[in-house]
Amino acid sequence: MRNKIFRYLWQISLLILLLESCNLKIDNVAPANSNATPEAKSLYKKMWQLQSKGIMFAHQDAYLYGVNWKTNGTADVKQVSDDYPAVFGWELGDLELGKTHSLDSVDFNEIREGIKWVHQNGGINTISWHTNNPLTGGSAWDTSSDQVVKSILPGGSKHQDFVKMLEKTASFFSSITDNNGKLIPVIFRPYHEHTGSWFWWGQKLCSSDEYIALWQFTIDYFNKKGLNNILYAYSSAGNIESAEQFLERYPGDELIDIMGFDIYQRNIEQKDEFIASIKKQMNMVVPIASARNKIAILAETGLNGIPDPTWWTETLLPAIEEFPLSYVLVWRNASAEPKHYFAPYPGQISAINFVEFKNKSKVLFLSEIK
Repeated sequence: MRNKIFRYLWQISLLILLLESCNLKIDNVAPANSNATPEAKSLYKKMWQLQSKGIMFAHQDAYLYGVNWKTNGTADVKQVSDDYPAVFGWELGDLELGKTHSLDSVDFNEIREGIKWVHQNGGINTISWHTNNPLTGGSAWDTSSDQVVKSILPGGSKHQDFVKMLEKTASFFSSITDNNGKLIPVIFRPYHEHTGSWFWWGQKLCSSDEYIALWQFTIDYFNKKGLNNILYAYSSAGNIESAEQFLERYPGDELIDIMGFDIYQRNIEQKDEFIASIKKQMNMVVPIASARNKIAILAETGLNGIPDPTWWTETLLPAIEEFPLSYVLVWRNASAEPKHYFAPYPGQISAINFVEFKNKSKVLFLSEIK
């Protein structure tokens, strides 16, 4: 009985949040950056407006490769559902090293053109950055030292090396322009899953003050470069136990536009646990975002290989549909790893169910957000 009462009270609270979101004066919402470009302001406003309509579907690296193909611009979900994702994810890892291809072996020139194509077609671009370790020279997953963040902040032994990495990344953002030479607005989600400790910027690898300082220095550097086309997304791992834990390393309302978390279903038997975990995180993150007039997202999710034929409508949708989210992003479909994919391709076991998911009024694809 107590659980039913709690569930009822939560539904009432969520309804109030939804009404508050709908009643928010859209004309008055604005990015945290007071110098945001008109295009960035327009994107932010668009995301707020669409949030009252439904949840956008997002897919990482959808445009440039998929299962058994690469660089021909044929998205797997387009082949399955006859529509593109509303939000496209991109990865900049290795750009900071001066390489021509990302850590996923994608040409940065093709990424730039892909971002432009998405923007021209009314879609939204979100960018992740698995930054290589500036102290050790290892990958983003090199956690051999707990001195990395400290070493790259002002006064640290690797600060100037990190500035050079930021410079290369800033140059890429400066090059993302439309046909009129205007900077294309994008979402940038660096230093993610920080409440875990599998990246060099993780929970056990730096202090809260150091992590916040890392964010502040990065955004300040980009702002000084005139990169006012960027909306910033803060996303924890899916292991949050309290609002206090989620906000412990939060850089501040004056820097962040979007809030969310990353969480994955590890196997088909984990279905109920996965749904419960998403709802648990949402019950903390959504009210925090709403109270700060920030957009809420499910920044990364998925079930590798999608062995469940009804995963889309029987697992993912029930987990998220009651929450006022902007978008939910599933991870990439690797072209060179046949068993590493998070969205269906033609003939995949969940493809039919994915079309059912796509046709739900609550779910938005590219054609529905133009």
